[in-house]
Amino acid sequence: MIALALIMISIYLSPLFILGENAHIRVHDNLDSNIAWYKVLSESGQMFGPVASVIPQIINGLSRNAFGTEWSGIVWLHAMFPPMVAYAFSQAVTRFIAFLGMYLLLKDHFITQKDWGVIRVGTALAFALTPFWPSGMLSTLGMPLALWAFLHIRNGHSSGKFYIVLALLPLYSSFVLGFFFFLTAMGIFWLSDVIRGRGWNLRFIGSIAFMTLVYLLVEYRLIHSFLFSSEPNSRDEYFHARLSLLQSTKLAFSNFVLGHTHVMTVHGLVILPVLLFAFYLVIKLKLWRKEQAFVVLMGLNFTLSVWYAFWFYKGWLPLTERFHFLDTFNFARYHFLRPLVIYAGFALALRIIWICTKNKQSITAVIVAQILLLFAFNDEIIYQKKPSVKEFYAEQLFRDIKEHIALPQEDYRVASIGLHPAIAQYNGFYTLDTYNNFYPLRYKYQFRKIIEGELAKNKTIRTYFDEWGGRCYIFSAELGKHYLYRKDAKKRLKSLELNTAAFKEMGGSYIFSAVPIDNAPKNHLLLEKVFTSKQAAWKIYLYKAI
Repeated sequence: MIALALIMISIYLSPLFILGENAHIRVHDNLDSNIAWYKVLSESGQMFGPVASVIPQIINGLSRNAFGTEWSGIVWLHAMFPPMVAYAFSQAVTRFIAFLGMYLLLKDHFITQKDWGVIRVGTALAFALTPFWPSGMLSTLGMPLALWAFLHIRNGHSSGKFYIVLALLPLYSSFVLGFFFFLTAMGIFWLSDVIRGRGWNLRFIGSIAFMTLVYLLVEYRLIHSFLFSSEPNSRDEYFHARLSLLQSTKLAFSNFVLGHTHVMTVHGLVILPVLLFAFYLVIKLKLWRKEQAFVVLMGLNFTLSVWYAFWFYKGWLPLTERFHFLDTFNFARYHFLRPLVIYAGFALALRIIWICTKNKQSITAVIVAQILLLFAFNDEIIYQKKPSVKEFYAEQLFRDIKEHIALPQEDYRVASIGLHPAIAQYNGFYTLDTYNNFYPLRYKYQFRKIIEGELAKNKTIRTYFDEWGGRCYIFSAELGKHYLYRKDAKKRLKSLELNTAAFKEMGGSYIFSAVPIDNAPKNHLLLEKVFTSKQAAWKIYLYKAI
């Protein structure tokens, strides 16, 4: 049964290995950012750069610290292999370890009876196939393996393998994008044991401190930036508390049913009805005490959705104004615990239904249905109408642009309109625009001068830039928050209003636009040439600032 599950994971991964650059993968927070960042970092010569070093290719010198630690496994994969090979290997590592972790957790702690193997293997396989955020690596999918180790340590087992797991997971996951929240949850779990009279269990709290220490060592760049950087950065103008009470309530239920893009669980259609039916059986048969773990997971599942939604409730404003770190650190991410909570709860729900109905066939059918549903969420299916990796980065097209400009790329700066600056960055161009959530605030103000006329026309992009600014893009009121204008797009910019003098003052020389600019002369832009290619998703209008 385990061998079959491993084969299924391999089949799921096969498009990445077979198609390579012709594969279709997630664009948001992936192609538009992280994959390009890994390439820029690996080619910068600053992978091990000091904390004060910068990467000159982005915004005239983006802090090396903004690219994260060099002790991350995904950074090493992208340093050693071409981007899509590294991406495919990373997907494989994450999914196989996710399966192993969930299987061991269920086998040793939740679904221990031998004849429940179909629940253990089926749930672990389904968990491993969830469409997680790729650059998160094991930030969420590694939690079951960590919990398996922690529960063993909590129960008095002192084998070194558990500490090896806790030491290695930080090398392939993120502290702020998953394990900070998991480790604080473990701390609360330990404290609840103390309150309930189970003793201080120094070994358990010591193991939590051990893993936390490893993360702090691995993420030393993040710690340095947080503790020792005195310069205001773009996170200082991130304002999250905007939603009304009604909007927050709607978001809580939406998240409970549908989940979140960065921790997709695809649980609404199959798993949620199973959870609710099992919960009904618990109530009907008065199994509260016997099925305490399931009840706790159900309550935690809903609580995490409420917490996520109400983190954006405007009632937080008085606190965020007084305690600035409540804006700069996203505490809503406690909902990143939900994949673990939902799938562990799913396994327990299946066990409850099995015990109450004695119907093994229906349990198997439910598991198969969830696995088939997850296969339907394979990137190659979900993103088939998006550009392939090759079409997205359009390397030949941008080589033609580079050859046309005929200058060393470090000698001039570019920016993009209607497409992500990550594409230019991936192709070696030095960009004034970028997608990063940690860069100097002074640069944001300087860049804003270029687009202040456009921001004044459109409240949506003005709020998006001024109150977040992670996308430091050349926005236009006519295009809004759209950055994927393909070569067959009919859109034209008719009334663009850029401060080209400010653009040139920052070193800007060229604009890569995905759409034609009808009033280019008014913006002191000269159309030099239009570039297109069969292998590219884009048609690039190359404008020179004059």
